Amino acid sequence: MEITLENRFNFEDLHNNVNEIKAELAKVVMGQQQVIELLITAILSDGHALIEGPPGVAKTLMAKMLAKTIKADFGRIQFTPDLMPSDVTGTSVYLPGSGKFEFKKGPIFSNIVLIDEINRAPAKTQAALFEVMEERQITNDGITYPMSYPFIVLATQNPIEQEGTYRLPEAQLDRFLFKINVTYPSIEEEIKALNLHHEGFVSRIGEVKPILDVTTMAQLREKIIKQVHVEAKLMEYIVKISNNTRENKFIYLGVSPRASIALLNSSKALAAIRGRDFVTPEDIQDLVYPVFRHRIILTPEKEMEGSNTDDIIKLIIQKIEVPR
Repeated sequence: MEITLENRFNFEDLHNNVNEIKAELAKVVMGQQQVIELLITAILSDGHALIEGPPGVAKTLMAKMLAKTIKADFGRIQFTPDLMPSDVTGTSVYLPGSGKFEFKKGPIFSNIVLIDEINRAPAKTQAALFEVMEERQITNDGITYPMSYPFIVLATQNPIEQEGTYRLPEAQLDRFLFKINVTYPSIEEEIKALNLHHEGFVSRIGEVKPILDVTTMAQLREKIIKQVHVEAKLMEYIVKISNNTRENKFIYLGVSPRASIALLNSSKALAAIRGRDFVTPEDIQDLVYPVFRHRIILTPEKEMEGSNTDDIIKLIIQKIEVPR
């Protein structure tokens, strides 16, 4: 598709809306602007996000306030070792009056669902998320219950504490669009956070107002899919990066074609957020890390050297010629 001046599309309104959302979240979250942009990108890409970081860096707060700024229903599930699949998806309840069973929906039925400490639940409970994360539906007693749009899972996990945790299966990790690393704030940002709590944190939460609504988000999502242009050489660039992870001597398990699709879709959303109707190589390079880092397994030798997936991704990006 050739892009001309006559058929260029304007995403400046979306760019301004995202800046307004960031401004609203800045009332209660100090810093973390890149994390917030990635979360918005995930929502506009209709993808889930795994948020990893130490306790107390506002992971839960960001998810809750983000749902508020787009007027979406928000649900929270605390994962624990004794949590059952029915505690997540729902269960059939017998009604003596009618003599029938009725399905009672679980907390997963919401627009934005925060799963806190997702790696604390065993494999049986993790398996309950497979269908709903991929197909946006729950099947119970042969009946399918679709999720309403948007349906986004934001899951948190602590990278430090390993006691009482379970490693997420590769098939489940692959269902997350992004893995977002949240770090400690800067000294200046932490001082601002202290001042915020000193002056009255609860009142500031009440000041956060909606910027968009679910209907508008659905329209924007459709517009991004249809109207953001990606040149053929950028498609090839994405595939070359993905293919290198499968042939790289430092990588035991490379990314799947699902990762290539995730990188494409999220790059289109990020371009629109930045006010453009076309994807650039920089959009792709910015998103390779959150899209790939949880899908790659390094060789044991490379792990023993202390390398992580981001180090290898950086080497791959430096190796492959950037299209211009």
